[in-house]
Amino acid sequence: MVYPDPLFDHSIIVTLQSKDKFGLAWEAGWRFTTVTASIDYRITLCSSRMGCGCSKLSGCCWTLDHNKPVPDLQDVENEGSSDLEIPAFREYTIEQLRIATSGFAVENIVSEHGEKAPNVVYKGKLENQKRIAVKRFNRSAWPDARQFLEEAKNVGQLRNLRLANLLGCCCEGDERLLIAEYMPNETLAKHLFHWDSQPLKWTMRLRVALYIAQALEYCTSKGRALYHDLNAYRVVFDDDGNPRLSCFGMMKNSRDGKSYSTNLAFCPPEYLKTGRVTPESVMYSFGTLLLDLLSGKHIPPSHALDLIRDRNLQMLTDSCLEGQFSNDEGTELVRLASRCLQYEPRERPNPKSLVSSLTPLQTDTEVPSHVLLGVPRDASDLPLTPLGEACLRMDLTVIHEILEKINYKDDEGSATELSFQMWTDQMQETLSSKKSGDLAFRHKDFRAAIDSYTQFIDAGAVLSPTMFARRSLSYLACDMPQEALNDAMQAQVISPVWHIASYLQAAALFALGSNNEAQTALREGFALETKTTAK
Repeated sequence: MVYPDPLFDHSIIVTLQSKDKFGLAWEAGWRFTTVTASIDYRITLCSSRMGCGCSKLSGCCWTLDHNKPVPDLQDVENEGSSDLEIPAFREYTIEQLRIATSGFAVENIVSEHGEKAPNVVYKGKLENQKRIAVKRFNRSAWPDARQFLEEAKNVGQLRNLRLANLLGCCCEGDERLLIAEYMPNETLAKHLFHWDSQPLKWTMRLRVALYIAQALEYCTSKGRALYHDLNAYRVVFDDDGNPRLSCFGMMKNSRDGKSYSTNLAFCPPEYLKTGRVTPESVMYSFGTLLLDLLSGKHIPPSHALDLIRDRNLQMLTDSCLEGQFSNDEGTELVRLASRCLQYEPRERPNPKSLVSSLTPLQTDTEVPSHVLLGVPRDASDLPLTPLGEACLRMDLTVIHEILEKINYKDDEGSATELSFQMWTDQMQETLSSKKSGDLAFRHKDFRAAIDSYTQFIDAGAVLSPTMFARRSLSYLACDMPQEALNDAMQAQVISPVWHIASYLQAAALFALGSNNEAQTALREGFALETKTTAK
């Protein structure tokens, strides 16, 4: 089926029903500008006979040697995903990461066992607003810095839409840290085992299985077939609600450490004998992941296999899924899980086989993942509070009214420090600058407020998130959005879970024209505010 593509002057969309037809199109002289992964291989083409004619929205046509072999469709998909807007792997300093995580604040811990985890994962934000996940290893985990750096660099070469990609590392002194893309929409374990409003839909569970299989297939094709401790906590959801495989599992938690941290009942049988992970071991773990998706519980494989042999599939299936899938679909997923859980490693499927088996099971492929997951994609979809709405609309008058109303009540301990410092004569001038700033802020004399607050902040008397927030708004009112953003970020460094800091970052980012980052900051502010009000 061929029809014009309205987005491009000289391109068409072709729906190819097989990889053979894909090859024929290539040999006929068609060159591809965009490959959209879908079951029916819908592909945007640009004819070399018509000339390139790419619009501003498209990438330039490939210039490939016609004598080269016809590429497989999967290779083209991987090629397209390697050109993502992901920075190249780099090394970070411990100071950069300390700033990004507000001094490795407890409030920024996102790992499963919190502070008690041997290797803690923090969320953070770089100066360029890039949100990151930082895994801080136990100090004795990787004594050889060179070995750690080499291993991290190898994993850092991987770039794919199905991965939460590794952005960099830090091995300064005895510190060992990994830095990855931050995925804001929780883990599969959260959505399967600890859901709040709605259980994970069957369609989404099938999508998770396919996407993770595709991630494993990509890693295998790049020579990284081993994955340590694949489980529901290793699957994370991005801004769009798409499931991704965490890159942290590509490296062990320590040079000589165990590859599996879960209960031994979930480990591959050969691992219990040898202590080594093989590509086939990863397939066994994928089988346990399929059981999680089927049951909504973490069922030991031996118990699940007993239920399968007894054809007691009702006990194996999540009761929340009633009426969402056919018997054939359920049977096929059970069959695939059974193949992955075979005792003999050589009898288990490989990632490519998994993808082939899971692709035909996909339904509602046109429905975005964030809809299936039940998470808002745009901040406008959120039930924002007046402050969130004001930042979304850039209504500085309302923001000012709210900041005036809350005054300094969110500054924990500041009042005590100020009352003590008032006893000293040398602090009188500094305190006077604060009062002058507050008075100017109240009367919307924002330039005078900036000067007075700056005098107080430069004196280093008290770190007040509220004062940085007030100066941030004053900068916005004076058309100085970058300075406003810097102050809002500083407020968050002082108070990592203060929602007002995130909201003001959103307002500053909107003013800078960084709409995507602003939307993310709004969602973050809303999440923090929701947690605060729920307490």
